Amino acid sequence: MHRTKSLLLGVVLLIAAGAMARAVATAGISLYGDLKYPADFTHFDYADPNAPKGGTMKLESIGTFDSLNPFIIKGVPAAGIGEIFDTLMTRSEDEPASDYPLIAESAELAPDRLSVLYILRKEARFHDGSPITPDDVVWSFQILRDKGQPLYRFYYGDVTKVEIEGERGVRFSFKSADNRELPAILSEMPVLSKAYWSTRDFEKTTLESPLGSGPYKVESVDPGRSITYRRVDDYWGKDLPVNKGRFNVEIIRYDYYRDSTVALEAFKAGQYDIRRENSSKSWATGYDSPALRDGLIKKEVIPNRNPAAMQGFGYNLRRPLFQDRRVRQALAYAFDFEWSNKNLFYNSYTRTRSYYDNSELAATGVPQGDELKILEPFRSQVPDEVFTAEYNPPHYDGSGEIRDGLRQALALLKDAGWSFKGEQLVNNKTGEPFIFEILNDDPALERVELPFIQNLKRLGITATIRTVDVSQYEQRMINFDYDMAVVVIAQSLSPGNEQREFFGSAAADQPGSQNQLGIKNKAADALIEQLIASPTRVDLVNHVHALDRVLLYGYYLIPQYHLGATWVAYWNKFHHPQVAPKYALGLETWWVDQGAEQTIETKKKEAPAK
Repeated sequence: MHRTKSLLLGVVLLIAAGAMARAVATAGISLYGDLKYPADFTHFDYADPNAPKGGTMKLESIGTFDSLNPFIIKGVPAAGIGEIFDTLMTRSEDEPASDYPLIAESAELAPDRLSVLYILRKEARFHDGSPITPDDVVWSFQILRDKGQPLYRFYYGDVTKVEIEGERGVRFSFKSADNRELPAILSEMPVLSKAYWSTRDFEKTTLESPLGSGPYKVESVDPGRSITYRRVDDYWGKDLPVNKGRFNVEIIRYDYYRDSTVALEAFKAGQYDIRRENSSKSWATGYDSPALRDGLIKKEVIPNRNPAAMQGFGYNLRRPLFQDRRVRQALAYAFDFEWSNKNLFYNSYTRTRSYYDNSELAATGVPQGDELKILEPFRSQVPDEVFTAEYNPPHYDGSGEIRDGLRQALALLKDAGWSFKGEQLVNNKTGEPFIFEILNDDPALERVELPFIQNLKRLGITATIRTVDVSQYEQRMINFDYDMAVVVIAQSLSPGNEQREFFGSAAADQPGSQNQLGIKNKAADALIEQLIASPTRVDLVNHVHALDRVLLYGYYLIPQYHLGATWVAYWNKFHHPQVAPKYALGLETWWVDQGAEQTIETKKKEAPAK
């Protein structure tokens, strides 16, 4: 991901038994169930409160950056910039959807669920020592909604009023009680300084470090090349239970590289410390080096329980070429995953067949019971297959022989009004050839795209690759200036309001929205609204299954593959708790062994002489 995105979980306030007659202050928020941690908990289980502080963690990012304002559509924000801002509450990474107090010490949901009151901590401070006030919270909400990235308008759209209540309270009022996750969405809102921004233009990019309140400050910036953060020694929240054992590293630096190939070589040369790998080829063969053989570099596979992100060849539905569903279905037969997995990926990946794969949220079989009842009103609006068949992408035997699949593709294309003229597929009405471009910002993806292009050629289709730098790619995707691109749609275990941003019709024509595919589907819109209003976890899962089926049979992209774990390579100077968070990598809980760090730095200097 090149743009800082706010991945907000679908969560609601946990109301104690008998609390419906009055508002009750809670020690945390959860999804339709109990919180794991009691009000008097001392630290998260996946954090070591005795972890030493200090040392350096150098990380990498691809491309460039030109802004330290991550909240607006303009510019490319620097990696890690979100760590300088605190939120009202903070997420637990070993529960599916729970948040615990940070700037806010408690939250009170009204009995009618039409408002929520956050009470701020007296001790909460910005880095300049000024207190975080209710006025800052109100201003942050308004500026993010009105002038921030489009996603904030979708997230906060059901808030009707925000007002200060008492000395430290902020109350948000809602359009209805149906949007059950809205209080928790607001709990993950970054709180900005109204006084700081009163003398600055919020809508402009900047390389001046904004005033924050989080565990790190920006120490230095080399525009487009690197950014360095330093831990705030007098951080106001360092002793809170949610922060104990976290944010242990003294200095965090991000260095920027042109592409992942260059970045891998830089990692092996010791120019940065930790690398999350997403290439099976690199993971299998790319790390071989004296440092790995000597134990200076470690490779670790860390399992996770997150829904796998939907990654695929995404159609830009705004293009007339891809507006026929039969055309989109046909092109999927040209992607031979099994051959790619065998010959390119060392059989490392699993084929993705759901927008919520690797979780209970993925639709399987055919709809039955309550899920069928949910879908029934949309029978005339969605393909028959939604009701009659489990979705599965085309499957081959790995030999590279896909003739039968291409026959099916040609039959679909013929029905859609395409035929051969010589060796080229042309539109029967216009005579225009079938030509499109795959936009790309990572040369490493070309090895996946080229076999796909060769198979398309057998269908008479001409596809080309256009690889551009990250900044140009970012701007073209923001403005939907592409034919096809590899898109990634990450989900949480509790989908909710963010589904409007991913798949809602209102987001399709909003530049900068996450509906990059341009989906406009009335059935999907209605299912998203019902999903948001789900009163129970079971109801939520049924609605997600229904939405998943409608999206899959829209053939809006060609699903690729996923891995149910995280590949991490790192220079052997780090330790992390024995208990890992279930739903994240948890780098903020790692710490540096400063003795090992010194030894490694010495050996790096000796390596050239050897």
